[in-house]
Amino acid sequence: MAMLSDSDHRAADPRYAQVRARDRTADGAFVYAVRTTGVFCRPSCGARPARPENIAFYDSAAEAEAAGFRPCKRCRPNEEQAPSLSIRMRAVAAEIDARLDTPLPLSDLARIAGMSASHLQRSFKSVFGITPKAYHAARRLAALKAGLRAGDSVLGAMAEAGYGSTSRLYALVDDGLGMTPSAYRAGGAGEMIVHATRDTALGPLMMAASGRGVCFAQFGDGPEALRAQLAAEFPRAELRAAAAPHDAALDAWMEAIDAHLSRGAPSPDLPVDLRGTAFQIRVWRFLLGVKPGERISYADVARGIGAPRAVRAAASACAANRIGVLVPCHRVLRGDGGLGGYRWGVNRKRALLDREREGGAPDAAPPPDQGRSRSAMP
Repeated sequence: MAMLSDSDHRAADPRYAQVRARDRTADGAFVYAVRTTGVFCRPSCGARPARPENIAFYDSAAEAEAAGFRPCKRCRPNEEQAPSLSIRMRAVAAEIDARLDTPLPLSDLARIAGMSASHLQRSFKSVFGITPKAYHAARRLAALKAGLRAGDSVLGAMAEAGYGSTSRLYALVDDGLGMTPSAYRAGGAGEMIVHATRDTALGPLMMAASGRGVCFAQFGDGPEALRAQLAAEFPRAELRAAAAPHDAALDAWMEAIDAHLSRGAPSPDLPVDLRGTAFQIRVWRFLLGVKPGERISYADVARGIGAPRAVRAAASACAANRIGVLVPCHRVLRGDGGLGGYRWGVNRKRALLDREREGGAPDAAPPPDQGRSRSAMP
């Protein structure tokens, strides 16, 4: 595999995309300097963007000046301006964080931002990838999770997170929590998760399932290492190794995915139990619709979930995927066509993509660490 040049790395840097787009929301977050001219600019500068190999990024104008660059006379990056859009949106987000237990009319948040309600709605989504209402719901869910993990009672954690009633809580948390609040509070205690491991063409693979479907499918160094990974994901759930004939469904699912990986059978369509933040689940559900042989970019994912500016967050959600192959994050590439990262090694990602293109099974298990809905199970 060819080594990536400094130019490749800079072109893949999300900040370079913001410079090319003259993204005003990035003003104040960083400046960029052009080595061939000795000038540094705001991301929104109207000057023609330089080639990536000629660009350097700095966190502030002071850092760029200390490195010997002079400020652009067009965008005046060393002068104070009205707060950037991203700064104003962060102030709105801070207000939401401080008032999780209070209803927040859009008009109140708009006054904080100094803009109309409709402008706020669009601007907030452009910066955070979700609406203020969805952000409020996600932050409340995060607060609930933190309270439950800290050992608070369910009712106490509900109150702290701003849920007014148990019916409201259960209506909102199903996709984000993935289990009852009491089970989550105990780290999955009271929940049975059945697991099995097989050697596949891409190395040892463990699949684990709850009553809702596959909640874990990961490659690793062997059964013990994989079980440790599973235990870290579900620290207090009851983990049980599959035993035929009691776990015939899981055995059939393992056979289907092994046939796909090792013998070129079609990718199995299995029930999945998605657990993550609201944003992560939107990304993973979108990935479920990407067919074998298709290739998309992280920017395509962001656009596909209606958050075109949240490219970095979409990439992070792909990296956090705990259900390999079935939630096909391996089909997401960098904008320049490069492989990008993969939780289970870029060699596995390359093997999956190559064989999907050719319609066969991966050739062999790659060396480890080379780069770093449907009916439920009965």
